[in-house]
Amino acid sequence: MLKTVEGIYRDGQIEFTELPKDVSNSTQVLVTFLDPSKIDSIKLRQLIEHLESIAGIQQGFEELNAGQSRPLGDFIQEMQQKYDMEG
Repeated sequence: MLKTVEGIYRDGQIEFTELPKDVSNSTQVLVTFLDPSKIDSIKLRQLIEHLESIAGIQQGFEELNAGQSRPLGDFIQEMQQKYDMEG
């Protein structure tokens, strides 16, 4: 699993700007410190979105390999209903 959550390092602790969802209390993490003078907030958001996309693709492959797939027709029908589209 790959999940990116923003936070602030202050007084020796990391304060999350949002609480991570579906993460157990004993999950291994990697922390990257960013130079505030060199942060482009748009590029940072794009990087986070790319990482989340990669994690979603990885999850899809894991589900496929575990036999947790469904017919394409069912998916199409679900999306048509969800987004009020006609087939």
